[in-house]
Amino acid sequence: MAPIPERDVFGLILTPMGRDAQIAAALLREAGLCAKIVSTLDALVTDLNENVALAVTTEEALRSVDLRPLVSWIEAQPSWSDLPIIILTARGGGPERNPAAARLSEALGNVSFVERPFHPTTFISVARSAMRARRRQYEASARMEALDKGERRLQTALEAGRLGAWELDLMTNLLTTSSTCRVIFGRSPNDGFTYENLLQTIHPDDLASVQEAVRNTIATGADYAVACRTVWPDGSVHGVEIRALLHHDRTGRPIKLVGVLADITERLQAEEQQRHLNEMLEERVAERTRELQEAHRLVLAEVSQREWAEEQLRHAQKMEAIGQLTGGVAHDFNNLLMAVLGNLELLRKHLAGDAKATRLIDGALQGAQRGAALTQRLLAFARRQDLQVGPVDLAGLVTNMQDLLQRSVGSRIAIGLVVPEGLPPVSADANQVELALLNLAVNARDAMPDGGTIRIELKETEQSAVSDLLAPGRYVVLSVIDQGQGMDAATLQKAVEPFFSTKELGKGTGLGLSMVHGLALQLNGQLKLASTVGEGTTADLWIPVSTSEGPEKEQNAGATGPRNEAGPKRILLVDDDFLIAMSSADMLTDLGHEVVEAHSGKEALTLIDGGATFDLLITDYSMPGMTGGELARAVRDRFPSLPIVLASGYVDFPSGLELDVARLAKPYSQDELSLVLSKIL
Repeated sequence: MAPIPERDVFGLILTPMGRDAQIAAALLREAGLCAKIVSTLDALVTDLNENVALAVTTEEALRSVDLRPLVSWIEAQPSWSDLPIIILTARGGGPERNPAAARLSEALGNVSFVERPFHPTTFISVARSAMRARRRQYEASARMEALDKGERRLQTALEAGRLGAWELDLMTNLLTTSSTCRVIFGRSPNDGFTYENLLQTIHPDDLASVQEAVRNTIATGADYAVACRTVWPDGSVHGVEIRALLHHDRTGRPIKLVGVLADITERLQAEEQQRHLNEMLEERVAERTRELQEAHRLVLAEVSQREWAEEQLRHAQKMEAIGQLTGGVAHDFNNLLMAVLGNLELLRKHLAGDAKATRLIDGALQGAQRGAALTQRLLAFARRQDLQVGPVDLAGLVTNMQDLLQRSVGSRIAIGLVVPEGLPPVSADANQVELALLNLAVNARDAMPDGGTIRIELKETEQSAVSDLLAPGRYVVLSVIDQGQGMDAATLQKAVEPFFSTKELGKGTGLGLSMVHGLALQLNGQLKLASTVGEGTTADLWIPVSTSEGPEKEQNAGATGPRNEAGPKRILLVDDDFLIAMSSADMLTDLGHEVVEAHSGKEALTLIDGGATFDLLITDYSMPGMTGGELARAVRDRFPSLPIVLASGYVDFPSGLELDVARLAKPYSQDELSLVLSKIL
């Protein structure tokens, strides 16, 4: 019989007379369960606090002893637990003919009686039945624990977001609310709050619209969303935003609304203050004379500028939130792709002689590599891609790309360059700027299906004050200007959001401008878009001027290093993800190295402090407890000359991490891993 999952369980035996204990232990082992023999009832009660599957005892062991500790333990069991107890009795000692046995059954609960002498098959059958029942109890415990954790996470999320939870039974109008919900309606957390109380709390002027929204949701099934004012018991007026989903029974009948609500009082007050400000402004305009018209124009311009800046800030905050989400998803997806790509590469090597298998593996590799490319674009948008930033001659870069750009946009598109002399170098990653320029050129081409001209211009400009989210300083602006269809204001507002595209289905991922936007912010610059429907679009990429001496030299990033030129090494591999650790270990072993795995920084330090010696440390950066950076610093303190490689699904190391270590971006191939090893060993 399979053991109870994730528990080292055993059976307890209390049979003080004869060979009953040895016989019972042997039969339990045959049933697939380890056994522990105890000599007293107190010892049995003590060991019941361990992972016990069942207890076996005899009626004489329970005779003339104080059963209260055992009964108390049984009564104190958690709700999911009902410990099976097997009592060995003399012939005729069952509860049907023995009142004492019946009393034991009532006191001890889940009791099975086996009359002696018994056939071993009978005992094993009873023991296995008890073990199956106990396994279901442990499984129920695990499910209850998982459910409890989920509820706690939900409660934490609601409290963090200051959201109240509620549920309305449409059949009975029974309203169930959380304590936060009641506080938002001006009640004490422990006060009762009925549906009638809710209707009385809603502002009389808003009550009709709230009830109409409920009727509309019931009739159409649409999500319930309404904002309204409420009147607290102290007479103060507040604002709430209520959202809910409609639930149906099996017949499709609406039965309840379940949702959340948030206090929006401050937002409503701000809107009211804004309306009041506008009214005052209009009154002043009406009272102004001609001599004050210029002053009035300046006031309106200032208000307009402030509103525009606020809108830009709100948009930037929204893009930052989307970037955090997409960056986290891309990081986790990179980790998944790490195991997939690594194992596929090794599988392809081992099945090189099987043409059909190789073709299938190549298809899987191409799909996984496309996923890796997609996550790279997501990381670019989220500003978490690994940039090699240095001085870049932007004028030379654009000039050298002219042929590539012309081939990419086709013969129906002409490309015109405006590149002034004497432009200073910018602080950027040349490869990523090339990719960004190519993306902007392809977008411009797609906006001109009938052909036209793409103008690419460079100019140096000075930003004198903090504006448009740009810091003061010198910038070089790379402009890509087309004569295409242009975009309206609504489309322009969403243009840099990930996966937003105006192209036909299947003709674009919607990540091109998102990538350029993320790159600009990561370089402390900005992407500015201007467009007019029917006239075309201008994309301006602002890049800060470099403070270093000269432009960086191009390196051949695609060169593949020698495989294992330094000979076999003993490598300590640290990653909390077992799949990634296994895949990386297989790649290293295939390269001829000896690999020792650890799955936490603490475990790695234990190995090192225990006297183990290694030629190289490869560690994941993002690990619970001790991060890879902390592990690298601790190892470097012990062994200053030990080579270290830090791997991560995205490069987001803290500013305080100043270690001379190699970095490896996930997902990496065996060739990329081999190249890093050949450089540092």
